Amino acid sequence: MNPTHKENISKKHAFQRLLAYMKPHWKHLSLAFIFLLMATAAEVIGPILIKIYIDDYLTPRIFDRNSLLLLGGGYLLLHFTAVGLNYYQLFSFQKIAQWIIRQIRIDVFAKVQKLGLSFFDQTPVGSLVSRITNDTEAIKDLYVSVLSTFLQSIVFLIGIFIAMFYLDVQLALFCLFLVPIIFSLMAGYRYFSSKVYHLSREKLSQLNAKLNESLQGMNMIQALRQQKRLRAEFGKINEEHNRALIKNIKLNGLLLRPATDLVYLLAIILVMSFFGIKSMDSPIQIGVIYAFITYLDRFFEPINMMMMRLAQFQQATVSAERVFGLLDEKRYAPQSVGQENQSIQNGKIEFKDVSFSYDGKTQVLKNISFVAHPGETVALVGHTGSGKSSITNLLMNFYQTSEGEILIDDIPLAEFSQSELRNKMGLVLQDPFLFVGDIKHNIHLGNETIEEQEIIEAATFVQAHEFIAKLPEGYNEPVGERGATFSSGQRQLLSFARTMVKKPKILVLDEATANVDTETEEYIQEALQKMRLGRTTIAIAHRLSTIQDADLILVLHRGEIVERGTHQQLIEKKGLYYKMYLLQQGSVASEEITELLGEAEITS
Repeated sequence: MNPTHKENISKKHAFQRLLAYMKPHWKHLSLAFIFLLMATAAEVIGPILIKIYIDDYLTPRIFDRNSLLLLGGGYLLLHFTAVGLNYYQLFSFQKIAQWIIRQIRIDVFAKVQKLGLSFFDQTPVGSLVSRITNDTEAIKDLYVSVLSTFLQSIVFLIGIFIAMFYLDVQLALFCLFLVPIIFSLMAGYRYFSSKVYHLSREKLSQLNAKLNESLQGMNMIQALRQQKRLRAEFGKINEEHNRALIKNIKLNGLLLRPATDLVYLLAIILVMSFFGIKSMDSPIQIGVIYAFITYLDRFFEPINMMMMRLAQFQQATVSAERVFGLLDEKRYAPQSVGQENQSIQNGKIEFKDVSFSYDGKTQVLKNISFVAHPGETVALVGHTGSGKSSITNLLMNFYQTSEGEILIDDIPLAEFSQSELRNKMGLVLQDPFLFVGDIKHNIHLGNETIEEQEIIEAATFVQAHEFIAKLPEGYNEPVGERGATFSSGQRQLLSFARTMVKKPKILVLDEATANVDTETEEYIQEALQKMRLGRTTIAIAHRLSTIQDADLILVLHRGEIVERGTHQQLIEKKGLYYKMYLLQQGSVASEEITELLGEAEITS
């Protein structure tokens, strides 16, 4: 099957799915369509009344007052009726379109919420934002402008042809030959513009991705003086996007209005020639000529509207392919496979020969095995890339293991529902994330069952109440994007309160003191001690001084556990952990660590 055929199937399928969104609104659509038919009939009958006036009254100079008043009044009534009906049907179609696009956006956003981190690891954020905003906006234009225009135009064209056949069957048959010519123009435009629109949307997506990257890392860009390089990269993508748009403008300039105007000119020549030749043999009615010319003019008005809407149609179908591609994405977050929802009671954690790969090729974890008994703290240490975060990602069920098994309370992790895992497991990251809103909202996260007193108790428990109480609005203090108005230590304490308000059985800590000042660290260390008490804790540690009291320390290197034991046991072994500890104390050179890492790799 050739690529073009595949692409056409994809477009057809995307268009069918867009139409499927209209099914729930069929009653409103039917009523709007009835009003459209009535409005079209009113517009089509108008020229026939004028034809009657010209041929039956004006030409023979018959000026019957009552008849003329009846014709004139009827014409005005039809006109005002058409205006009212067109307003209602246009308003109805556009209102339904807004309902549909609202539902599509909800579906897309809901789908994104269900996708796993493996999807986000491989998809630029800017590209994703482009699909959810720009592409859905293009689809909105399809419903609001394109489909309603096409439907109205097609109904109007049918009405015009009915009127033409009523006036002159032979000439109407001649005019029918215009239809395949017009549709050939439309098909040609769609064929040539398809690739251009695909390229244009892709470049727009890349622009958003580059813009998002630049805004997110503005501090580093300025610190490393990367403005010139990023401007050049952005400019290159922008130029490619501009070239794609220029190609589209050329297509529009050639195949839309100019081509249609040429066909219109040929149609006028055909009609005038027909009546000219016919007048040589028999008299013709001036009113019929007027009506035909009027209908031809009105015939090409909707044709021009459809041709001008083809650009939006093409853009919308390309955008629909991208949106439905996102809706069809299968990289979901891991789901529960158990027959019944299990409950975490004690918080025992066990890894049994767990191996894992993000890309299916390179193993980042190899045969990881350990047990964290209820209430114990297991610390993970090792250099960057050793696999510490991968272990916590698997425990949080963000990814599925490649091999081996993870158990909680001797039950496979996959048998727990996501809600049970999220309610009974608390995650505190090195860089805490705060939502736009206020402090209270950032602690209870929309869970209205959590009382205000519980929020205050959780904040007091983690030593956050003191600084919150000093804020102008206390727990109602506004929080900006990512909590930028708070210090790193304050953000961390708020994330602690958010975790503890759920009273979790298991804590997952990713070096909670790494990015805070010395003064705040004392508060955080005290809060951590209280949080860990009576809870199973998995802690990633960069500062070894923070995990000396851990019940078990796992030393990782290249995805494998190379040492394990308590702080004292590992110091006595004088292995990798011992060297890392001395390095942080300033008692050993980093070259010795590098040498020991090489030995550990050979041993493993």
